[in-house]
Amino acid sequence: MRVRNQYRKSTTLRCNAGSRRSGSVVVWSLVGFLLMLHLYSLVTHNDEVGGEIRLHMRHHPLVRELEQVEEENIQIPPPRGRRSPRAAKRRPKRTTTLVDEFLDENSQLRHVFFPGMKTAIDPMKDARNDTFYYYPGRIWFDTEGNPIQAHGGGILHDERSGTYYWYGEYKDGPTYHAHKKGAARVDIIGVGCYSSNDLWTWKNEGLVLPAEETNETHDLHKSNVLERPKVIYNEKTGKYVMWMHIDDTNYTKASVGIAISDYPTGPFDYLHRKRPHGFESRDMTIFKDDDGVAYLIYSSEDNSELHVGPLTEDYLDVTPIMRRILVGQHREAPALFKYRGTYYMITSGCTGWAPNEALAHAAESIMGPWETLGNPCIGGNKMFRLTTFFAQSTYVIPLPGFPGSFIFMADRWNPADLRDSRYVWLPMIVGGPADRPLEFNFGFPLWSRVSIYWHKKWRLPSRWRALQ
Repeated sequence: MRVRNQYRKSTTLRCNAGSRRSGSVVVWSLVGFLLMLHLYSLVTHNDEVGGEIRLHMRHHPLVRELEQVEEENIQIPPPRGRRSPRAAKRRPKRTTTLVDEFLDENSQLRHVFFPGMKTAIDPMKDARNDTFYYYPGRIWFDTEGNPIQAHGGGILHDERSGTYYWYGEYKDGPTYHAHKKGAARVDIIGVGCYSSNDLWTWKNEGLVLPAEETNETHDLHKSNVLERPKVIYNEKTGKYVMWMHIDDTNYTKASVGIAISDYPTGPFDYLHRKRPHGFESRDMTIFKDDDGVAYLIYSSEDNSELHVGPLTEDYLDVTPIMRRILVGQHREAPALFKYRGTYYMITSGCTGWAPNEALAHAAESIMGPWETLGNPCIGGNKMFRLTTFFAQSTYVIPLPGFPGSFIFMADRWNPADLRDSRYVWLPMIVGGPADRPLEFNFGFPLWSRVSIYWHKKWRLPSRWRALQ
C-alpha cells in the first residue's frame, strides 16, 4: 500500500490543519480495519485445519502420555580430587555447571550422563515389561549383544521391504588428538548399517562403506574424517545413494562425499568428493521430498550460515540452484522433516563436541525463507533444555499412522571416548502455537510448535507396532 508523503506540498486545494488531522484519522482507521479484516480472514481460512490439528492433538496417544513432563533435579557435588585437564581448561575460576560436569570424565555425575553397562538396552534379553522402551543416554545393544555404532546417522525406510535401515559413523576405535589443538577424533572405520522392523531391535548389517587402510591420498583413508552419512533411494535409477561430510584432520577439505549401491545393505561404491556450489560444506543432511526431488542442506561459510539446493535427478550431484538460509546464525547439525506441507528443521549451535541449545525452524518452501520458532525442548530442567538434553540433532523419523508424531534422533557425544557416545531418541510432536513471536506481515503463516519431550523411559504406542 502506498502512503502519501505528509511533507509533500499540496498542488491542489488548500485545507486547514483540522481537516488534515481528520483525514489522517480516517486513513489510519481504514488501515487498521483492513489489517483486522485480513487477520480474521487468515485465521478463518486456517480454522478448519487448525481445529482438526487441535482435536487430533488432544486425543493423540503420545500426547496423553507426554503431558506429564519429566523433570530432572541434579545436584552438582563439591569438587573431589583433581579435575581433568579438559574440564579445568574450560572453567577456570568460576562456578561449576552441569555442562562442565558433563565434559569432565572424572565427574561424580558421570553415571548420570553415561550410564554403565549394567543398565544397557538389550532387546534380546530384556524382560517383557521393558520391551520396546527407549532409555535416552543408555548403551544400546544390537541383536548380537554389541553396542550399536551408528553415530551422526540417519534412517532409511525401505518401502519395498518395510524395513528400517540405520546408517551412521562406526566409531569403535580409540579416541585421540591428532595434534595439541586438534579436536578429539577416531580414525575412520566406515559407515555402519543396522536393520529393524520395529525401530527398537537392530540387526548389525556390517560396514557398508569401509575405510581405506593403505592409500593415504584416498578421501576415506583412516586419517581423514567421515561424518553424518545419510542414504536415500532413487526410484528412477534403482540406486541407494549415500551423502556424507568428508574432511581432513584439520577440517580444511570441507566437502561432501557421494557413494552408491544396488542394495540398502551395501556394499556402497565411493564415487568422489566435492564442494557443493563451490562452497565449503561441513555438517550436512539430505532430504527427499514427496515429489521425489532430493535436497542437500549443509553448513557453510565457516558454519555461519546454511545452504540448501536440489540434487540432480540421479541424486549424484547438486544443481546450480542454491539459497543461503539462517545467515549469520551459526547453526549446524540440520535435521529436516515435513508435516502438512510445511518444512521444519532442527539445528544446533556450533560448540564442537560440547552440547548447546537446539532451535526449531519452519518454512513454506524448503528453499526459504526460514523462520526460527524457538527452542523445542520440553522437560528435564533448564540446563537440559539449553543443551538439547546434552545431545545434538542428527535426524527426524516420521511415524506412519500417527500424523504430527516423530522420533527426534540425537547424539550425546563423549569427547573423552567417542566410541562410547550415546543415542538420545525422544518423542517429538508438531502442534499448537509457536513459542517465539515472528515479525508478522501480510500473509504471514501460522506455524505450529515443535515439541521434543524429555523422558527417562518411553515407548511408542502398541498400535504403531501393530501397523508395522
